[in-house]
Amino acid sequence: MQEPQDPQVSLETTGKTNESSLKQDAENKSAELVVEIMPSLEQLLKKAELDAVEHHDAWLRAKADAENIRKRAQVDIASAHKYAIENFSTELLAVMDSLEAALAVESATVENFKSGMELTLKQLTAAFNKFNIKAIEPVGEKFDPHQHQAICAIDSDSAPNTVVQVMQKGYLLNDRVIRPALVGVSKAKET
Repeated sequence: MQEPQDPQVSLETTGKTNESSLKQDAENKSAELVVEIMPSLEQLLKKAELDAVEHHDAWLRAKADAENIRKRAQVDIASAHKYAIENFSTELLAVMDSLEAALAVESATVENFKSGMELTLKQLTAAFNKFNIKAIEPVGEKFDPHQHQAICAIDSDSAPNTVVQVMQKGYLLNDRVIRPALVGVSKAKET
């Protein structure tokens, strides 16, 4: 036969049992949450593989874009080199037309030729000015080997190495010598 239990003792034991079962239930639920939160290794591997495929695809696209930009730039540079003097050559066509028109005249006088040549020279000078081509006119200046080419030395009252005569004009394009002036320079006086 069972002895009657003290009601206070039975409450304490059931309270302890309930507490421990509650703790165990809470631990089980948190373990389930951890299992739910923490994906499996297979899922992690699949996700990593998908990310790798996406990154590889993005890298390939970026590489192709860079290659296309490089090719486009090469075409643009080649085109710029090929047609760089297009505007200048268009200006020179007017000069060519004037010269051809002058040669087509059968009964021209010397005065007509001279006035035609002056107009053609004005056209050419305007084209040169438009594209910043300037003549080097060094008479009276000190000889500069970067802009002048001495052809001869001339006796003169000027200081030695001064340009006293220009045989052929030189030209600058945007401050760069495209043809040096052919000059005669004064030589030092002999004593």
